[in-house]
Parts: sequence; C-alpha cells; structure tokens
Amino acid sequence: MVLALAMAFISCHRGAAGSDAEYCYVTNGRSNMVSVIDTRPSRGFAVVKTIAVGRDPTGIAFNRARRELYVVNSESDNVSFIDADRNTVVATVGVHRAPYFISVSADGKRGYVANSGSANISVLDLARRAVVANIGVGAKPGVAQVSPDGKTVVVSNFGENSVSIIDAEALRVRATLPVCAEPGDIVILPDSSKAFVACSGSAQVAAVALKGKANSSDALLANLDVGGTPVALALKPDGGELFVMNYGAGTISIIETTSNDVAGSYLIGNNPVRGLVTPDNSLLYVSNFASSTVAVYSIGDGAVAGVVQVGSGPDALALTGSGNFLFVADARAGDVAVVRTAPLPSSSKHSAERSLITTVPVGAQPNQMVMVPAK
Repeated sequence: MVLALAMAFISCHRGAAGSDAEYCYVTNGRSNMVSVIDTRPSRGFAVVKTIAVGRDPTGIAFNRARRELYVVNSESDNVSFIDADRNTVVATVGVHRAPYFISVSADGKRGYVANSGSANISVLDLARRAVVANIGVGAKPGVAQVSPDGKTVVVSNFGENSVSIIDAEALRVRATLPVCAEPGDIVILPDSSKAFVACSGSAQVAAVALKGKANSSDALLANLDVGGTPVALALKPDGGELFVMNYGAGTISIIETTSNDVAGSYLIGNNPVRGLVTPDNSLLYVSNFASSTVAVYSIGDGAVAGVVQVGSGPDALALTGSGNFLFVADARAGDVAVVRTAPLPSSSKHSAERSLITTVPVGAQPNQMVMVPAK
C-alpha cells in the first residue's frame, strides 16, 4: 500500500497538427486512456481528444526533441509512444513487470523505466522505439531518474531501502547505497552533482553525492529528518532549495541543498501529495489530497499566501507556459480543475488571482499530467 502511495505521488502539450496552442495530456488510470485538453480559455478548456493506451496508465513524459509522449502502462507492462502532432499511438514497447514511471534524457535519446515487479530498469532507445538493455537493481524499484547531464540514472529501491546508481553510458550499476526506509521520489540538482530521495517509511530524505566533476565517488551524505510520510519532492529551478511534501504530517519541509540542512517544516494542508515551483522561484503550489485544496506558498515570505478549493482528491499539478493557469488532476472526482493564477488584464491586482475557473471531466482516476508548448 505504501509503495503504491509513494509511486502514485511521484509522476500539457500541443495536440492536433497545425495548431499553435498548448495542450495538456492527462493519464487516466482506470479508463486506460489519455485525455487531451486545449488550454486556451477562449476554447473553454475543452477535451479535444481521448487516446486509448494500455491498462492502468500512470507515468507520462514528453520528449521535446522528438515531439513524442511516453505513457507507462503499469498493468499491461508496456509503454505507449504517442505522436504529439497527430495525437495517435505510433508504437507500443513491452518492458518488464509493473512499471510506474519514465524519465527521459535531456537530449531525447533514451528513456528509463523502473519495473517495480521485476527488480530491474528497462532502457529505451527512443528513436528505434526498442528496449536496448534491462539492468538489474534492488527490490521494488519505484523511480529511475536520469541526471540533467545524461550520465547517471538514480533508482530508488523501495523494497530494500537502497538506491542503485547506474552509469548511463556503460549501462551498468556502478554503486548501490543503503539509504533511509522505503525510498521513492527522486530529484537531481541541475549540475548533476547530488540527488535527494524521499523515504516514506522513515520520515527522511536521503542526500546522495553523485560521482562526477564535483565528487570523486557516489556516497550517502546524510539522512535528513522531515515530516511523516514524505511522498513527493519539488526542486526550485535554481536548485537552491528542495520542498518535501509530507503526506502523513500535513506539512512541507524545506531543505537547503548546498548544506543538506532542513530549514524548517510548515503546516500546508491535509495529506499534501504534490508540489510545483514556479519558474521564477517565487511560489510553491501544493495539492492537498484529503482537503481538496491547492495551497499557495510564498517562498520569499515563508508563508502560505492563499488556498484554492478544487475537486475531490487533487493530485498532479501542471502549469501553462504563460504561468496564468494551473491544472490540477482531481483523482477522486475524475476531472481536472483549472485555476487562474494571475489576474485578467482588466482586473485589479487581487480580484481575479488564484481562483477556480472550471473543472474539466476526463477519465477515471486521473493521475499524471504533462504540459507541452506549441510546435
């Protein structure tokens, strides 16, 4: 149960060819399909297409280099490749048992899928649309995250309280490090020097040095105490601070990534499950699953700046390229809430900020989203 919870809380785009719009793609775990939402308010935030994929789609990622989406189907043990300009499935590639998440390298050449039911990682050649390697790791790997420089893949082994560190060029495990209990979500700093891993079983986050220019070897630096059941991590784009969503404690914890210090923990809502930092490093949006709200945390002020009521069971978050709209997947309600994050041009400064505009019906149990700009 805890493994499913941790991985569920880890994982919008251009649609039809010829359109200049941005679209949001939503995986619907119990409907076996992906919903495509037009993000333009002039079009009413309408679903313009549904795309059938495999059974229980969970993770989704966009490849900017190839303009493809990859959908991980956890019950059919495969990955659906979607052409973003035609909105069609162009390939289905089998992996191993119970995959939940996919990470795509920055150059768009490879994808990494953690197979929680078979203790290995499938490495995909995205141009060939084929598996090029299956690399054995620890028990119940939940997440495989590739570093920004593409040289390292960090894997959280939920079943044995460790992380496997893979050399992405040699396609082999170069280190296995014991960490805190039940590791799940992973973030890697922009300079690829360090990874942070949320451990839901011990209320900690592991700080791990990654071999490279900054470090001579892979090593566990510290297990940092945070709040109960940390399930998701959100990194500031500048890499300076890390926010931890503590599901069991109803708090967020803030970690200074340079010093590996916990700067503090703050009440945020009931069962926070996801966090998203704005590109300008100023705000953190947090979905609170049990209270059906999104909290807005002002990073500079160190305080909650507002709360927006959304639908039942808010989970994944995605921000439009303009930053004017936040999309929230309401897992229990089967819809996506659209929240205005900035005032309309004709509005006063505060009158239209952070308000729920509409909810868009999608499929059963929407769980992951990706937002992608026009071509």
